[in-house]
Amino acid sequence: MALILCIETGTDICSVGLVQNGELISLRESDSGRDHAKKVATFVDELLKQNQIQPEDLDAVAVGEGPGSYTGLRIGVSFAKGLCYGTGKPLISVSSLAALTAVAIEDYKAGILDIESWEESILCPMIDARRMEVYTQMFDCFGNAKSDISAEVISEESFASARSDAKNFIVFGSGAAKCSEILGATLIEITPSVRGMARIAEKKFNSNEFVDVAYFEPYYLKDFVVTTSKKNLLKK
Repeated sequence: MALILCIETGTDICSVGLVQNGELISLRESDSGRDHAKKVATFVDELLKQNQIQPEDLDAVAVGEGPGSYTGLRIGVSFAKGLCYGTGKPLISVSSLAALTAVAIEDYKAGILDIESWEESILCPMIDARRMEVYTQMFDCFGNAKSDISAEVISEESFASARSDAKNFIVFGSGAAKCSEILGATLIEITPSVRGMARIAEKKFNSNEFVDVAYFEPYYLKDFVVTTSKKNLLKK
C-alpha cells in the first residue's frame, strides 16, 4: 500500500506517473524529443497539483535505471534523487527493459495486442544504441528474465537458440524495427512508459528494495563516448 511517483526518461519518451497500490492513477507523457530536463519537472508539478498531493505525501520515488540514453537517464535519476533528498523519501530503481516488457504484457492482457502462441513466446525488448546495436534482454510471457541485460550487435545469428526454441520471438522498443526483419521476428509497437513500472515499483516498495540515494547511478551498460565535431576539425 504505497503512493509512488514514477519517472522514466531513458529514451525519447519522457514519462511521469503516480502509482497507488500498484495501479497507475495519473500519467503525463511526451514523445516530442529529448527536452527531458524541462518536461520532467513540469510533469511532476502538474501531477501533484492535479491530484492535490504534496511531495511529502509520497511514500517513495521510482526511476527507470536504464539502460538507455546517457543524458536522458542522468536527467531522470538526478531529478528523482533530488526529490528524495528534499523529502526524505526512499528511492526505487526499476530496469527499463523489465518495465518495457511489463507494458507489452499489459497491452496483451488488455486485448490491444493480438499475438499467436503468446504463452510460448520469448519477449525481447530493444532500446536503440547505435547502428545495429541494441540494449536488450529476453523475458518469458510472464515477465521473468530469461537472459542477462546486454549490448548486442544484431546479426542473423543473434539469439539463435532462443529463436529456435520459441514459437514466437517478439521484439519491441526503439531498437526493434531495424532488427525485426534480420531476426525473422514478430515486431510489435510498444513504447517506454511508467505504466510498466507501476507493479514492479510497488513490489520493490513492499520488499524494502531501495537504492542508496547518495551513491545510486543509472545502468548505462556502456561508457559515455564524446565525439569531436567534424566541423571543428575542418576549422583547424
